[in-house]
Amino acid sequence: MPIYTSSLGTPGVSTCSGTPNTETGVISLKTASQGRNIYFQAAYVIGRATAITTLSGIAFRLISVTTASTGGTSTTPTSKDVTANETATAVAVTGQTISATGRKNHVIFGCGAAGPGGYVAPNQPSIVVITPNATAPSIDLLAVSATASLTYEFSVEHME
Repeated sequence: MPIYTSSLGTPGVSTCSGTPNTETGVISLKTASQGRNIYFQAAYVIGRATAITTLSGIAFRLISVTTASTGGTSTTPTSKDVTANETATAVAVTGQTISATGRKNHVIFGCGAAGPGGYVAPNQPSIVVITPNATAPSIDLLAVSATASLTYEFSVEHME
C-alpha cells in the first residue's frame, strides 16, 4: 500500500486564527471519485512561536466529515517510495474552509507554542479511513489555540 506525505506546497509556517479558540483548517484530504480509500496514519507538528511570555499551546483536531471541506490551496501528496513514485489519488488542500456536515471527531493532540508534537495511530484499527463515494467525504486536520495567531509547521502521512 503506497504511503504519501503532505504539507504546505511551498515550505513555510501556518498560522492559527487571529481569534482565540477558533478552529482553522490545516489540511484536508478527500477521495477522488474513482480513487482509493484514504488511511490517515500520522501528523507531525511543531510550534514556531518566539519570545512568547505565557504558557501556550496549539491543539490539533483530526476529524472526518461526510461533505468535503472546501476552498484552500492545493498541495500534492508526495510518495514515500522515491523509486516507484506512484501518484496519489487523494486530493489535498491546505487552509480549507471547514465543513460541519456529518462531523466526527477522531483524535485530539497538540504541541507547545514553541515545541514539537504529533500523532501516530498506535495500531491499524486506530487509523481513520474514508472511502470514495457520492457524498465526497474528507479527513481534515484543524488547529485551535487560546492564544491568537500562533504559528506552526506540519506534515501528515496517509496510505492508499
